[in-house]
Amino acid sequence: MYYSSGNYEAFARPKKPAGVDSKHAYIIGTGLAALSSACYLVRDGQMPGDRIHILEKDPVPGGACDGLDIPGLGYVMRGGREMDNHFEVMWDLFRSIPSIETEGVSVLDEYYWLNKEDPNYSLCRATKDLGKDAGLKGKFGLSDKASMEIMKLFFTPDEDLYDKPITDFFDDEVLNSNFWLYWRTMFAFENWHSALEMKLYIKRYIHHIGGLPDFSALRFTRYNQYESMILPMVKYLESHGVEFRYNTKVENVEFAIGGGDGPKREHTGIGQDTIQKIQATSGFFKRNPASTPTKKLAVRIDVSQEGEKSSIDLTENDLVFITNGGCVENSTMGSQNSPAAWNPDLKPGGGWDMWRRIAEQDPSFGHPEKFCSDPNATKWMSATVTTLDDEIPPYIQKICKRDPFSGKVVTGGIVTVQDSNWLMSWTLNRQQQFRDQPKDQLCVWVYGLFPDKPGNYVKKPMTECTGEEICEEWLYHMGVPTDKIEPLAKHHANTVPVMMPYITAFFMPRAAGDRPDVVPDGAVNFAFLGQFAETPRDTIFTTEYSMRTGMEAVYTLLGVDRGVPEVWGSVYDVRNLLNATVKLRDGAPVTDMKLNFIEKAVVKKVLKKLDGTDIATLLREYHVI
Repeated sequence: MYYSSGNYEAFARPKKPAGVDSKHAYIIGTGLAALSSACYLVRDGQMPGDRIHILEKDPVPGGACDGLDIPGLGYVMRGGREMDNHFEVMWDLFRSIPSIETEGVSVLDEYYWLNKEDPNYSLCRATKDLGKDAGLKGKFGLSDKASMEIMKLFFTPDEDLYDKPITDFFDDEVLNSNFWLYWRTMFAFENWHSALEMKLYIKRYIHHIGGLPDFSALRFTRYNQYESMILPMVKYLESHGVEFRYNTKVENVEFAIGGGDGPKREHTGIGQDTIQKIQATSGFFKRNPASTPTKKLAVRIDVSQEGEKSSIDLTENDLVFITNGGCVENSTMGSQNSPAAWNPDLKPGGGWDMWRRIAEQDPSFGHPEKFCSDPNATKWMSATVTTLDDEIPPYIQKICKRDPFSGKVVTGGIVTVQDSNWLMSWTLNRQQQFRDQPKDQLCVWVYGLFPDKPGNYVKKPMTECTGEEICEEWLYHMGVPTDKIEPLAKHHANTVPVMMPYITAFFMPRAAGDRPDVVPDGAVNFAFLGQFAETPRDTIFTTEYSMRTGMEAVYTLLGVDRGVPEVWGSVYDVRNLLNATVKLRDGAPVTDMKLNFIEKAVVKKVLKKLDGTDIATLLREYHVI
């Protein structure tokens, strides 16, 4: 497996890997990573579909990318996904997945047309004082000191960030800024989360810093994530004869470790040009410190289906793709009249327990306890509010300044309630969010980063609230008169709360080796997938990350002779760096920083030396000076 960029390999079709017709593939899970691996097995691995077997513990596919109309409960979305135009792997795959909406076009075609015709941006990023615009005006509000703290984190070596929280690097200069409000609510970062992950996010999305305040950098699907992304992939796989086994819990994968060295593979491979050859051989790609070349062979999958236990014996010719961990494990749903239960206890058949059993077999298989041992630090709650008539929508329209029934962009991303005790955010994506949703109803997604704090109106923690009470809190912050709040929440909306104990587990402070490599050194016939597998330079909590692990896993195990698109290299583009620097300073040039006499003299001298050069022209073009 190697990385590539440009259209030379992006447009190429690889030759059929040797021996693929005699192999079987077993895929654990049906999240984006798992389904992507299956799609790449079919498309680029050219494996017959009837030799691909997908094992899913739930009765429906999708993993964290759900969206359901549950009889007796209502519409439920645990979360939502926004995309980036440089999700290179995602678009590579979706160009080949047929739309289930329009005959003869791909999911990518449909998505591209939609976002060209109806580009995303927010008209109100935050509110305060009961539904009034918070007046942030797109400003980050960072002091010189705060800007330097962010810059210092950016340049800190990864090794110095291992197991450290964000608060070791940011103080109130950053944490009380608009920047942090935008950032933490968009990405669900908490102050105690990983400083390393924070740095990786800044590097990964340096090209979108300017679009952070108004969400102009984002793109969204037409419908909810399940119907727009999961269903087309499932239909594609079913059309190729792929087997789906639902209600099938994988309790363990057993490995035989030893007996010599396993296959020798390039870690990053060698691409088509000098830069990629340097990347492959430089040694800067940080490997799992527990890695060894020792042969590691998956020999058995232990499953439980409707209470009956059985095993699938594996040979070296069988491939296993393992979705380890799970950010929506142990999720519980409440209802309009009941809270969502707190149930963090891990049980056999879930991604965490399975990973624990796997990790006990070899140090290179990661450390799940780093992520799942403190559910109080990794939880938050969401809720789906369905408006039932025309009583609530006018309050929504007053804030988002758009007709929510237009079928076009509504909020353009989350609206954060700046003075909410729960740090509540809410969003309306294009309506209807479900194909069968009545035209006079709206589906609103609400979430709170501080679910243990008492609400401003309800006076109870979000964790103890029924759907109706969560709706009341939301209506209160939208400025609904207090005498109307309770009847509107009770009779004019249906709200389903969801508790997710491990939703931000991947953000917990970590070190190299805590997540297994997608294909560990020495692995013969298996790979890890999803948010808790390690792939270089990309960032978790994205559709791209999950799908990238699926592509890398298939290409590595089958030796597919085609480059995996490298992570978009905006961090290596000086234009993006200069633009982000100025944007973070709300347009103020670097020369306006408060400097002492000596520093000012040095800057003046350097700029004089640069005068008349291309560098000076570039600095002026991006308003750095």
